[in-house]
Amino acid sequence: MSSYEAYEAELVVGTRDLVADGVLALTLRHPLGEELPGWEPGAHIDVILGPGLERQYSLCGNPADRHEWRVAVLREPGGRGGSAHVHEQLEAGGKVRVRGPRNHFALLPSPRYLFVAGGIGITPILPMLAAAEAAGADWTLLYGGRTRDSMAFTKELRPYGGRVRVVPQDEYGLLDLAGALGGTPQPDTLVYCCGPGPLLDAVEERCAGWPSGTLHVERFQPRIPEVTANQEPPAEAEFEVVLERSGRTLTVPADATVLDTVRAAGVEVLYSCTEGTCGTCETDVLDGTPDHRDSVLTDEERAAGETMLICVSRCLGKRLVLDL
Repeated sequence: MSSYEAYEAELVVGTRDLVADGVLALTLRHPLGEELPGWEPGAHIDVILGPGLERQYSLCGNPADRHEWRVAVLREPGGRGGSAHVHEQLEAGGKVRVRGPRNHFALLPSPRYLFVAGGIGITPILPMLAAAEAAGADWTLLYGGRTRDSMAFTKELRPYGGRVRVVPQDEYGLLDLAGALGGTPQPDTLVYCCGPGPLLDAVEERCAGWPSGTLHVERFQPRIPEVTANQEPPAEAEFEVVLERSGRTLTVPADATVLDTVRAAGVEVLYSCTEGTCGTCETDVLDGTPDHRDSVLTDEERAAGETMLICVSRCLGKRLVLDL
């Protein structure tokens, strides 16, 4: 379900812990000690660091603790400034505005799980392990990173023993996806994967023959569309978007997004990443066929066409009717 009123508040930074080389874990609490909204494994929050500086971070603490949220942030030297701001300016006792939580990576019930994490992709997986363990499910985690020192939360994973395989690349090479996923689908098994794009692409390729709905991934960066050599990108076309609740019809130009057009018309909508990765701007589609270009919705959700991410997706026809 999209188009909802999200919780938004200014929270206080509690602890700051360096949990790996370049990875800072922060806890966030309400300044008056009030309870925070509940969340389930796989959820993330929007952290509003300043004008034009908004980032999404997975919750990696204990969902049962309603008074504290925990996130972990990898400092990216080549990033756009969000991680540097967190590492350098969010001091203990300081305040930061947050919105959420939101979950497009929910852990579904299953007797068996295979979790695959790469680098900072361990953050949404961590509370999933505790949930799977509490449910009595059979599970394993394959966790890769550049070096052992760069891999966060390895101490918290130790009590799980042999269920967890920690694979630093400088010691063992790349993750053995062929061995982990095998040549044939494993019965009654769901696969959850989070990490860098190449890892997700490789896991998707390995799971191509598995039953629909088996694989669940979360991307931190937009999916890169496949383009053949010398292929020209398709020409965009303008289309109409009808805002059902606002009673307005707008024209989306070829060089603008639905989100751009709606905001330019003065209609307030929630949005964040503008890259189709966070899900904040997911909007219900009442009529028309979306041209999905996001990295969030599943194949089943895309086929249903009931929602779309208006920051990147367009229209396959001439007209869309949206619940805005």
